[in-house]
Amino acid sequence: MNGLEKRVKALVPEQAKDLGKGVIRAYGQSTAALRPMPDFLVLGTKRGGSTSAWRWIEQHPQVLPMVARWEHHKSPHYFYWHYARGEAWYRGHFPTAAARRAAERRLGKRVVTGEASPYYMFNPYVPQRVATDLPDARFVVLLRDPVKRAYSHYWERVDEGVEPLTFEEALAAEPDRLAGEAEKMAADPYYYSRPHDYHTYRERGVYAPQLERWFDAVGRERVLVVVSEEMYADPVPVMNTVFEHLGIDPWPVPKEAHFNNRPAPKIDPATAEELRAFYAPHNAALATLLGRELPWSS
Repeated sequence: MNGLEKRVKALVPEQAKDLGKGVIRAYGQSTAALRPMPDFLVLGTKRGGSTSAWRWIEQHPQVLPMVARWEHHKSPHYFYWHYARGEAWYRGHFPTAAARRAAERRLGKRVVTGEASPYYMFNPYVPQRVATDLPDARFVVLLRDPVKRAYSHYWERVDEGVEPLTFEEALAAEPDRLAGEAEKMAADPYYYSRPHDYHTYRERGVYAPQLERWFDAVGRERVLVVVSEEMYADPVPVMNTVFEHLGIDPWPVPKEAHFNNRPAPKIDPATAEELRAFYAPHNAALATLLGRELPWSS
């Protein structure tokens, strides 16, 4: 969004904005039959670089934006939060088949569309829903040093005003916060567990079981795993691997600063050491699953 668009948007009353969003959403849903499902999903992980990857992906000339692009949403969060709304609601977020054909004629190349939600990777019920609803889609996962991921996740919640505890207190409180949530999720397919999404600082870094659920549901060949540290160190070749996986051309991504970067105080060394010890066997399982060493395991 450029400076003029920001100034114009600031002058529009909130009620008018809400009305406009409602009209766009209603139109999208009413024309859902004309809108193909997305070609790809960026699955996460939380605070693992998915925002940066998504911003680079959506700038690619062969990637069509969701409706409405000016909202700058990565995702409608359909497969866990809004699944009860149904497929027509979800389709309404994506371009029509006619818009896709027009773009392909203009470019002389294939175009794709998709979305990105970091909770898709962690929610245990999303993979099978996606396997059923998107039988031909491709998927991208970004993994980050789980100690740094947990600490960054914590500070995001602090910045949002929803985490009153210290990091150490939050890690200790995680089991109590999650108590009973797995049972509620199993009992009600449309239940959204805020604690499972918001406060799983430690558990989200146990990557191997999450990946195995996705591999089992959609097939390993459809899931590209990207190491975030490698993406940030040299974004062009890594992102071109992503583009190849999505079936679009190589493209020189802009070497911009990290998106959604959140500065934070240094982590307490004793806490970091405890987390490194906790993750050591999980990192070993992940390395075995992927058939490669991870940079944070050395």
